[in-house]
Amino acid sequence: MLCGAELTYLSRAEDLTCSRCGVGFRGHVKCPEGHVLCDACHGREARKVVEEMVLAEQGTDPAEIAERLLAHPSLPMLSCDHAYVAAGALLAALRNSPYHWGTAEDMREVFERTAKQAHGGYCALTGVCGIVPALGAVLSVFLGARCGSDREQAFVMDATTRVSRAIADLTGPSCCKAYVRAAIRIAVDVFAERLAITLPLSPAPIVCSHADRHPQVCREERCPYFRRPSKDIFAESGFIPGMSACVT
Repeated sequence: MLCGAELTYLSRAEDLTCSRCGVGFRGHVKCPEGHVLCDACHGREARKVVEEMVLAEQGTDPAEIAERLLAHPSLPMLSCDHAYVAAGALLAALRNSPYHWGTAEDMREVFERTAKQAHGGYCALTGVCGIVPALGAVLSVFLGARCGSDREQAFVMDATTRVSRAIADLTGPSCCKAYVRAAIRIAVDVFAERLAITLPLSPAPIVCSHADRHPQVCREERCPYFRRPSKDIFAESGFIPGMSACVT
């Protein structure tokens, strides 16, 4: 984000100093040029944009809302800001649905909880993508779940297990945008199956337009959202549409 160099991901934490705010911290991601950003500085602009867009959103399809958020130029290709995109899209859809659930305070509570567990690189360092606790936070606030609660806590943990499984199936290398898409569909299924709350999802397939931005190489054909390149089916045959014979 500062110089465009490819990031270095460390297997052991090091003492680092944020290049913007000067705060020291133990971290696992740095730039070979010596630049480092703490989580707060790395995501400040993107998270502010996500919050503003979520509050202004009028749509009811969480997948379509998510695509609008993912398309914003301030959102990096890979980052834990995607956790706020997933949670925000679901929250906006719930608020704009006939159920009219959710306030600005609910959103900020969800985002505050998400910030406790969504940290850059931890999808591999602990095996938990920040999108998982983000959607868990939405369900927790919705149900009023807390430590020590009975069915509510079990409900949230079961749902996040399903989200984590869907994300794991799309990993290798990681792609935050694919994770958002899969996680939202799982969350919509959970609301419908377990809570009888139906949120609309367009049947049209999602086609990703971000593949060329992926710094770790897009999974391409292994990803269900990959935009497959068009192919001229007549190129090798020599056939010209409108003519009755092949060109020799």
